[in-house]
Amino acid sequence: MAGFRQLAALQVDIAMVAHPSVTLFVDLSEGDGLVRDAHGRREHGSTVVGLASGALRFGGSAGGKVECLQIRLSPVLAAAVLGASTDLGGTVVPLEDVWGRDSGRIEEMLRAAPSWEERFTIAADTLARRLDARPSPDPEVAAAWRLMVSSKGRTGVDSLADTVGWSRKRLWSRFRSQIGLAPKHAARLVRFDHAAHLLAAGTAAARVAAASGYADQAHLHREVRAFTGATPSVVAAAPWLAIDGLAWPSMAPAPTLPTPPVRRVPGLIRTRGPGHTPIPDERHGRTGSPSA
Repeated sequence: MAGFRQLAALQVDIAMVAHPSVTLFVDLSEGDGLVRDAHGRREHGSTVVGLASGALRFGGSAGGKVECLQIRLSPVLAAAVLGASTDLGGTVVPLEDVWGRDSGRIEEMLRAAPSWEERFTIAADTLARRLDARPSPDPEVAAAWRLMVSSKGRTGVDSLADTVGWSRKRLWSRFRSQIGLAPKHAARLVRFDHAAHLLAAGTAAARVAAASGYADQAHLHREVRAFTGATPSVVAAAPWLAIDGLAWPSMAPAPTLPTPPVRRVPGLIRTRGPGHTPIPDERHGRTGSPSA
């Protein structure tokens, strides 16, 4: 998980790049706070972003302090914690629609916490309690997802089915019902994520296409367009990707070229979850609080 704080009195508007996780954005702001723009609608407040949600932007108004806690859950974990993975596939919904009245209580607890460290602890405890109270996906579904991620989306559905001991039809049905996407679509998303991070690291599109298993550069371009509505060059410059390796170092794929300096959004500080060092904010010369 990671924390964001907008300090500068300016408008922040960032395109979110599709990621193979279900993402929670918990709005801890004052005033209007976090604004999401999805499917032609602009709304305020805490949000759950499902897998392959399409073009999405997040921002904050210039008038007040914007704070947000971002939590990424693998779809296997999200199925247990949220209990709504199938309904979340390809969608962006208010957190209240998923957690009901508990969402408001959790927001208030997080908002009242005096430090990001305590916020991370509250969030982790909340997720753990919900995980204990709900059934997990089938072990075969979880195993198929892990293999999909470890192979960077390049394992075929037939191979996944053989590995977990199911027929292709059964894997498709159970995976789709518990994760929210069909196995082939989920694998495409995982492969896209790997390619997107290579693009952000400065790797040429042709090399990214070859390294990610696309037929050619045109194939890469089509997949980037399908998941983001943008071109590879736009995705390569996305601020969201530029700081991913700092906030979630264990989740970012190793680039094939040296990683360029991190591009930061003016006025925005991201603080990482447990075990990481502070992230400086270049515009203000400040450093995000360490998260123990």
